[in-house]
Amino acid sequence: MKSFACREAPRLLSCSRAAQRAPVAAYVTRWEQGQRRGFCGSRARLAVKPYLLADIGEGITECQVIQWFVKPGARVEQFDPICEVQSDKASVEITSRFDGVIKKLYYEPDDMAKVGKPLVDIDIQSEISAADEALLNGGSGKGRAEEASTSAESQEQELEVGRNDTKAAGGDVLSSEQSISPPPEPSTEQTKPQRQPGHHASLATPAVRGMLKDLKLNIEDIKGTGKEGRVLKEDVQRHAEAAKQASSSISTPPAPAAVSLQQLEDRVHTLTPVQSGMYKQMTKSLSIPHFLYTDSIDFSSLTQLRKNYNANREKAERITPLPIIIKAVSLALQQFPLLNAHLDATTNPAKPQLLVKGSHNIGVAVDSPSGLLVPVIKNVQNHSIASLAQEISRLADLARTGKLTSSDLSGATFTLSNIGSIGGSAVAPVIVTPQVGILGVGRAKVVPAFGENGELVKREECVFSWSADHRVMDGAYVARAADEVRKSIEGVESMLVRMR
Repeated sequence: MKSFACREAPRLLSCSRAAQRAPVAAYVTRWEQGQRRGFCGSRARLAVKPYLLADIGEGITECQVIQWFVKPGARVEQFDPICEVQSDKASVEITSRFDGVIKKLYYEPDDMAKVGKPLVDIDIQSEISAADEALLNGGSGKGRAEEASTSAESQEQELEVGRNDTKAAGGDVLSSEQSISPPPEPSTEQTKPQRQPGHHASLATPAVRGMLKDLKLNIEDIKGTGKEGRVLKEDVQRHAEAAKQASSSISTPPAPAAVSLQQLEDRVHTLTPVQSGMYKQMTKSLSIPHFLYTDSIDFSSLTQLRKNYNANREKAERITPLPIIIKAVSLALQQFPLLNAHLDATTNPAKPQLLVKGSHNIGVAVDSPSGLLVPVIKNVQNHSIASLAQEISRLADLARTGKLTSSDLSGATFTLSNIGSIGGSAVAPVIVTPQVGILGVGRAKVVPAFGENGELVKREECVFSWSADHRVMDGAYVARAADEVRKSIEGVESMLVRMR
């Protein structure tokens, strides 16, 4: 028995130790299996949605894309500008409603964008409200968004991560998220230094872009001399002339005997948004029988008042004849209110009626780089001559930079065209429906005249040209109103007494 116990003791002791190590070995085995188990990594589901061009009011159905502030791959935040568009009335900056990344641009500069149609595709990386979700789902890009989401899910991949493979796994994730391409080799052909454009170097009016398209020039090649590097008409003409001279200087002169006549080809000029709006408005004006009336105004009293007022004043504080003329017209409209009315012939065509306006909202025609614009000065009857001068200056600056809004261009009850700022004496201004009157002001000129005692004197005169809708207004009514304006300007002191 003792010999049996001595013989079996080592075996029993080894079994006991093996039993104690078994749970530890099992735990280690399970831990190693867990370490070798694949972890699934997937990308976040990205909501690629089409961003629609919203309705900008005034019944506008399309507008021209002036410039893009973003490009595919650019990251934008809420309220960041995306692009600038030009309607037939004003230019508007379109801003982003979401945070995300631009994926696609649907239009090129100068293309006509449709209201309610996709403008860009944006990878939205912010929360979307219920209203925005309903707006986005109404677009035509819903199927593309679902396809993009499905494609993102299909790109999930499983990474084998060992105990010492953390660095390698990180590299795989990086390569799956973005492809790293080697930097391009510097080109040896580009030896000319690149000019540094301004913030608005690629910004130009539709008229300038039309010239660029006709001349087949790239706006990036032209050095702009406008504000903050803007490209102007003169810059395009100067660049085209320089390119023409350079090409003629390097070309070999033709033989004297071989003289060829160059045949100039016709070209099609697409109407800009401003020209399209003018075409529609003037087509409506063809149905108006215009009554024309001209009168010569003595500017001597007005000029003397301006000289006294402008003496020892800064240029920005000086006044021109225009605000005084506008105020004189407003005073005349108080006595002749039918000129400050709209003709309503659509509510009841059988019985047209005049809607006499209480406020004097006078539109002033302005020759801007993009064409003829008519910003409106509201409530002229409440303005002084000095405040009118400030408002005219403000609207003129907005017109030159293309920043007039729809509110600045709407609501006119009477229009004044200062054609004299360019040249000419008399003019036949065209009435803008539904208005019933318009005044054209020519250029003031010094002419010989007879004084009170018959002596020959110099006199500064200006021709005022009136047009009125002869369907609702007779010539005597217009002539009396024109004579009231003449009296106010020739006796400007009496006009100042009657002002409020």
